[in-house]
This record gives sequence, C-alpha cells and structure tokens, in this order.
Amino acid sequence: MEFVRRVEVFGVLEDSGRVLVVRGTGAGDWRLPGGVVPHAEHPEHAVVREVGRQTGLTVTVGRLRAVVADVTTYPEDGVALHVDRLLFELGGPGETSYSGPAEQVRWVTPDEAANLPLAPFTAELLGLPVTPLSTGAHRHHEPVEPPHPDRRLRFGAYGLVTDPAGRILLTQIADGYPGAGKWHLPGGGTDHGEQPTAGLLRELVEEGGQLGRVVELLGVDNLHNPAAVGPEGRPLDWHGVRVIYRVLVDVPTDAVVTESAGGSTARAGWFTLKQAADLPLTGIAASAIGQLG
Repeated sequence: MEFVRRVEVFGVLEDSGRVLVVRGTGAGDWRLPGGVVPHAEHPEHAVVREVGRQTGLTVTVGRLRAVVADVTTYPEDGVALHVDRLLFELGGPGETSYSGPAEQVRWVTPDEAANLPLAPFTAELLGLPVTPLSTGAHRHHEPVEPPHPDRRLRFGAYGLVTDPAGRILLTQIADGYPGAGKWHLPGGGTDHGEQPTAGLLRELVEEGGQLGRVVELLGVDNLHNPAAVGPEGRPLDWHGVRVIYRVLVDVPTDAVVTESAGGSTARAGWFTLKQAADLPLTGIAASAIGQLG
C-alpha cells in the first residue's frame, strides 16, 4: 500500500440561512466548493480560485474555521490517500453566477442538506449526522500522482503556547535544518492518518515535555522555498502548509526536548514576551507572537 498525502481547501459561503454546496460529475457526493492546493500556492489563493472555477463566484477569504484530516483507502490502486482539509469562511455575492447544470451547484438549508449524500467533512461542519457514502461515491476519478523527486509537501501543525503566567514556549531549530539556530513555535509535520490537533499535542510533548490543550485555531501560514537544503543534503523545492493553534499549558514544567523529537529541535524554553522579542525568531513565530501584543 502506497501512502499518499495532499492538502485541499474548501469554502463556507452562507446566505440567508443557506450554504452553497457542489457536486462532482456522475453520482458523487455533495460537498463544500473547493479542491486541491497545487504545489507552492497559498491555501487562501487556492480556495478563491477553486470556488470561482466551480461556482462562478468571486469571493473573499475570511477566517479559517476548521482543519480536519481523513484517510481513504483505494485497494484497487494500492493507495491510502490522506487529505488535510482547510475550511475557510468566505464572503461574496448572495447568488451564484454559475452557468453550468443547476444540479451541480445548490444553495441549501440545513434541512435540505440533511437529505443529500454529503461528504463526511461537510456533514460534520454543518452539524449533521455523518453517514457512510455508497461504494464509489468518493472514488477519485483522476489517478493520484506519484511524489515529485525534487519536491516536498509538508503539512504541519504549530502552537502559540503559553502558560498561566503569560510565558511563551519556544523551540530552537537544530544544526543541519533550515533556519538552524532560530527560535520556532512548537509543532511539526503530522503523521499519515493523524489529526492536526493530535499531531500538535504529540509534538508539544516531544519538543518541550509539556501537556497542553488546544483552545483556538488562529490561521494558516504558507512557506515556499524552491531551494531548501535540509538533512537530505541537496536542494529541494519545499512547500510547507502550516496551521497555527493557540495552546494553553495549565501546569508548566521545565522545558525538555525528548529523544522522540527527531533531532530537529536543539532545545526548548519558556520566555516572557519581552525576552522573546530579543530572540532570533522564525517568521511564523514572530507573526504568531505579534498577536499577543
């Protein structure tokens, strides 16, 4: 079985108690409009483009409402496909200008949506029961492309982690990794089949020795480096999609990097906001800490 990953984006567009849903070709399931994030594209740009392509609407991106992950196995292809799905609130006109078949794009009330075969992630977001789809309803119609030898996609979950005293937990990037020596947000790449929040809390234990609780989804950061040099020892076209959460550690302890951190973290520490301002920070860490004022 080949383990494959990709990132997809979807838009939540509401009007007068209705939500816009779309349907694929054939007898596919109904879902929020959206699609795959191409290599190097920012997720916010991707959702605007995909929603426009599917519905004819010109939309604006609001807050990131939810991030979920799921795995679908296709035994006939020998593929286990993990999809990280980012769901954005969108603004735009109240009526679709989509010119294709009306049965492919629909404004529905929650009661109407409950009678449709919904993709599980769409049903969950709408607060409706999640039921299995019929065989083949979520069958992908395009073959999953093999990974490009010189490209890397990494989906990660990171935390703006604080304790009751307002201190911030940061981790220092180890030698041999991009950004070596800089102080970074705790977190990292999620595993195949792992939910973003579960991956973040795992990384928090591994990189800082802390038990935390996720309290808020802050947003998404996009990193594209066409010539990143890491442990592979050669330049790679690197695309990182990184979601950021607010995390509280109610009972902080001394920050300790465990052996399971994987070698990318040199050390960890608690810092006041003033102390953090004097550290060499990664861009994502500086941006997140800036939200604390």
